[in-house]
Amino acid sequence: MTEYQLLESGLQLAAPGFPPQAVDRLMEFSAMLLEKNKVMNLTAVTEPAEVVTRHFLDCAALAPLMPQGGSVLDVGTGAGFPGMPLAILCPGTEFVLLDALRKRVDFLNEVIDALGLTNCTAVHARAEEFAAAHRERFDAATSRAVAELRTLCEFALPMVKVGGTFYAMKAADCGAEIAAAANAIEVLGAAAPTLLHYTVPHDGVERVIVRLHKTAQTPAQYPRRFKKIQSAPL
Repeated sequence: MTEYQLLESGLQLAAPGFPPQAVDRLMEFSAMLLEKNKVMNLTAVTEPAEVVTRHFLDCAALAPLMPQGGSVLDVGTGAGFPGMPLAILCPGTEFVLLDALRKRVDFLNEVIDALGLTNCTAVHARAEEFAAAHRERFDAATSRAVAELRTLCEFALPMVKVGGTFYAMKAADCGAEIAAAANAIEVLGAAAPTLLHYTVPHDGVERVIVRLHKTAQTPAQYPRRFKKIQSAPL
């Protein structure tokens, strides 16, 4: 099975009804990612088939949860995960891909231009600074492999609308991390988490989406400066 066939069959499992041009766009993103990775550290993955299984099919698990017609912030997007695949799979949703490293953002904007995506923007900023002008602006937020949950919550939840949701993609054995984040989740205005377990198609890796529904406004003092978050986590 080629990586193209692998991607197409996997997406049929992970996100039925994806746009007909999605596979071609994902493969173009994969090619650009691996080419740029030769001169810039974007991913540990070096083979096209691994990009499919370890990145695209994993990110696609979030696609059915994205708000149609709404807006999503991808916090600490890095090489564009999960935000870029989701923008390709969910053309009816607006995505902002946020990262603190200019070189990564420049690369993502090259991808956006090359793929002709009109529902996606990459922004260079630290999350705690971006939050000052974007409090409770987004219907949802996402994050994958960025930081521990209590830190992620302080970055993301202030920018999610009351009634919106923060989706944190985690390893299956994240129970201790979730327990440690209980106070942060409550203080920042979210209800107790719901865990959505899934297995990545073809890869067989078990993963979990920590779903945090925001039920109250986040107090104005959050998010704090990054050094404060590090030294005194909630």
